[in-house]
Amino acid sequence: MIGRLHGKIIEKTPPEIVLDVQGVGYELLLPMTSFYNLPNVGEETTLFTHLSIREDAHLLFGFSEKIDRTLFRDLIKTNGVGPKLALAILSAMSVYDFATAIENEDVVKLTKIPGIGKKTAERLLVELKGKFKSVAQTDFFMEQSSHQTAQINTPNPTDEAKEALISLGYKATEIEKMLKHITQKDLSSEEIIREALKRSL
Repeated sequence: MIGRLHGKIIEKTPPEIVLDVQGVGYELLLPMTSFYNLPNVGEETTLFTHLSIREDAHLLFGFSEKIDRTLFRDLIKTNGVGPKLALAILSAMSVYDFATAIENEDVVKLTKIPGIGKKTAERLLVELKGKFKSVAQTDFFMEQSSHQTAQINTPNPTDEAKEALISLGYKATEIEKMLKHITQKDLSSEEIIREALKRSL
């Protein structure tokens, strides 16, 4: 099992990056809450990782904080929640927000995440309630939006943001609705995704 990687970022296309570790390029999928914390291309970073092995692919997921990986692993143990849905959950809200939603039994907030219906939300409440109680009661895990956003050199940030949101499970109609009210100019793809995800909850 690959548990941690340190290397240089050589590609960033949300929600994916390529990390050069001593000449080996590792492709990693990151939740957007971790993606926001990345430095620029060409700089080094350390990520906690989880390797998911399927019949058709080996997928490596990366996380800026160990608590994010812990939640990811707890999520994929839940019946009906696979790695893709777990990634969408961690992209839509921080560990603190998720823990608070679970402890408050906020089904409405959970069902706003793409791929989570009422039954899945209720299953998450049953299986995870109490696990993150200490997280929900502390302000140590602050909103990820307070982190500095790294810039991505891309000719069309809006298109890149749309592709990332699609990969996280959002439908085209939902994405158009989320992006319609974002009027700020010169935003990076990460900033567009951040604003879109705020509007989805």
